Amino acid sequence: MDPSVLNALERWPEVPAVYGWLSLSARGDWRLHPLGDANQGGPGTGITNTQILGFIGRNYDREPDGAWYFQNGPQRVYVRLDAAPFVLHVMPSTGALITHNNLTVQRIDAWFADDAGQLYAQTELGAGRIDDRDLQILAEVLVTADGQSLIEVLDNLTPLTPHAAIRVFDLQARYAALQSPASLQVVACADIPARMGFIARPHKQELATTSVVSPPAERAHD
Repeated sequence: MDPSVLNALERWPEVPAVYGWLSLSARGDWRLHPLGDANQGGPGTGITNTQILGFIGRNYDREPDGAWYFQNGPQRVYVRLDAAPFVLHVMPSTGALITHNNLTVQRIDAWFADDAGQLYAQTELGAGRIDDRDLQILAEVLVTADGQSLIEVLDNLTPLTPHAAIRVFDLQARYAALQSPASLQVVACADIPARMGFIARPHKQELATTSVVSPPAERAHD
């Protein structure tokens, strides 16, 4: 976390946490909810200021119970996750998987596919979902030990049946995070948070109306 955030936590340790003010979309976009309605499904508004986006991304972390939050100075802002804590993007030019907040994935321990056709990775950073726009790229490099492509594997799996024995790896060895075999399992979309260890909608009713403090980066431009 930024030193300024850590210093603010020491100076004001009792600032109440807030819920329902921030969400992360399925494509990795941060959205602000001025009405505090994130946990009620509100769409929120996109954040476009690059300084604020960088500040949120650098100060994004999780609780031991799997709730993710943005540490906004002294205030903890819990995040609604529309897909997973991280949204992963494929970077063919560098052979890397990058999170929505510009962290490089070093290791994938397991793959999950849901019944809606989305692909997830359990990484050393936490649970991530592959951006749906990048699925075709991965489909070209992920294969099983017997040569089946990712698309063939998903087409042949029985829905909602675990297939932990399937070993998926990168035949072309272009992506550093994909070079070690990892199992693939198919689960219901609704079960993904529990299976991958995160809370999609952190919620605490008595704090739902607490006002959110503007990020320091935003205040600097007032």
